[in-house]
Amino acid sequence: MTKSSGEEPKQLYSGQASLPLLPVPPLEETLKKYFRTTIPLHKDGSSLARTEKAVQDAISGKDSALVKKLQDRLVHRATAEGRESWLYDWWLSGGYMQPRDPLVPFVSYFYLHRADPKVNNYVTRSAHILKGMMAFRTMVVNETLAPEKTKTGYMCMHGFKYLFNSCRIPQPEEDVTVTFEPAKNNHVVIVRNGHFYELPLVNPMTNKELSVPEIEIQLDRIVGDARSQQPPKAPIGALTSNKRDKWAEARKALISGPNGQQNEKALERIESSIAVLCLDDVKPISLEERGWAVWTGEGINRFYDKQQFIVAANGTSGFVGEHSMLDGTQTMRLNNFVLSALEQGKIDLEGPNSGAVLDEPILLEFSVDAATEKKVEESRKSFAELMGAHAMSSLDFQGYGKNEIKKYKCSPDAWAQMAIQLAFYRLYNRPAATYEAAQTRKFKLGRTETIRTLSVESKAFVEAMTNPDVTDQERLKLFQAAAAQHIKYAKEAADAHGVDRHMLGLKKLLQPNEEMPDVFKDPMHAESGTWILSTSQISTDVFDGWGFGEVTPKGYGCAYAIKENSLSFTLVCLKQEHQPVRFTEYLNRALLDIRAMHDRAMGAKSKL
Repeated sequence: MTKSSGEEPKQLYSGQASLPLLPVPPLEETLKKYFRTTIPLHKDGSSLARTEKAVQDAISGKDSALVKKLQDRLVHRATAEGRESWLYDWWLSGGYMQPRDPLVPFVSYFYLHRADPKVNNYVTRSAHILKGMMAFRTMVVNETLAPEKTKTGYMCMHGFKYLFNSCRIPQPEEDVTVTFEPAKNNHVVIVRNGHFYELPLVNPMTNKELSVPEIEIQLDRIVGDARSQQPPKAPIGALTSNKRDKWAEARKALISGPNGQQNEKALERIESSIAVLCLDDVKPISLEERGWAVWTGEGINRFYDKQQFIVAANGTSGFVGEHSMLDGTQTMRLNNFVLSALEQGKIDLEGPNSGAVLDEPILLEFSVDAATEKKVEESRKSFAELMGAHAMSSLDFQGYGKNEIKKYKCSPDAWAQMAIQLAFYRLYNRPAATYEAAQTRKFKLGRTETIRTLSVESKAFVEAMTNPDVTDQERLKLFQAAAAQHIKYAKEAADAHGVDRHMLGLKKLLQPNEEMPDVFKDPMHAESGTWILSTSQISTDVFDGWGFGEVTPKGYGCAYAIKENSLSFTLVCLKQEHQPVRFTEYLNRALLDIRAMHDRAMGAKSKL
């Protein structure tokens, strides 16, 4: 519990009824905007002319009647009675539930918590995190958590329904999500040495929440029991690291064999839990070591279908987010609350015990046959090979942060994005299609839209920065134009007037007997949506970093955080394609050069 009292009003979902529906942008607006985003990627005039003709044919030429029909179908879908979003189901299925790739590294992301200098004992750190999590969960379950707002109104809070007591379930072809009654499931699951333990955080005898000392006692019991146990011959958590169809097949076998009932019950206790906390027996130090440790758990000490807190043996901690039903904004709010409240002394760490003797935590035992053992071993091998093919590099840039950037009258996000563009251009001597996630939660069931960062203006800026004949004053003007274009597109994306979701909707409504319009057949349609740079930013000072994987084999996952006085970046990619350490070196240089360019240009200007 937090150190507060008094009855609070229900408010978490109070703004839902007033949320507008996700709009369908005007057709011509989207097509013209799309064409402009492709211009920096064309390598010659004939390619540009082909795309321009395909777009013009969609607006007023040979394909216009069909494209207009697709738009009418989309508007009809969006305005159908009872439909809350024309996009939500498509995005959930196509973006998350149907892809068969492993969740790590392709879907799930990780946060690295800022360390608590007062606590380095991993059991104590775990107990504190669980206590903070319970305070946040109480607000979600009781609906007293304040809904988020923008300047124009409420934001959609639908994703919070899936933050706790929820689990992704593997199925052939398309996964599903199940939720469980919070009042009946006040337990977390602790993973230690590949063993799973059920730990109630509310005493069933008194219905009171466990105190921090009680949680520590229970965690110590788990650590001791796991030490006395042989490592599991078949650590079930490894199955969740495999491709989704493989895990679905293994799960079905697990619950349908001679001991299927026992296994199904053990799985149900994991799936119905508030969340999972993994106690790792490693001591990572560097940002890269911590990133790998939190994200992977060596593929054994995890259950990737759940939201997971991770605590290492040296007390460092983090979080792995299961992404399907909710985006980073909800899990960041949870983690931000837990860490900030702990740092500020707002979590009751010395409260009264729950008032009754505690039963031992329950070891969830699985009975596996030789076939399942083989599937587990295959999963471990596959995951080790997959992650072994990847590389990670982190940049903890201490030169300046949000406060300094604002002195130059620039959006910190636009500044960071231009640094990414410049670093990539210097490294590869070409621009790259770039995705930045914008949230569309001002609309009912809104999730994300793409900010297409690469623009005519950003390309002109990076070319100027690599051309010694261009003056700093000219570079500054080009930088400001690129930043302004980025801010403009970001606002349009947040207003659901981007390119990518709208064009997805049009394409989805094409019928089998209708010929694909040229705007979709044009090679630039695929190229401009192949995100060589998949980027996303969060703003919090309580994380040391965060990260996620690439979305195309030839690309990077680029997670960054904008803090008051620093910036952090984590690059993930395939080793055979890229060298992320070189990228972070170029990023460091880009960040220094952009500020130096501003100072020189502004200094020269002030002397005139």
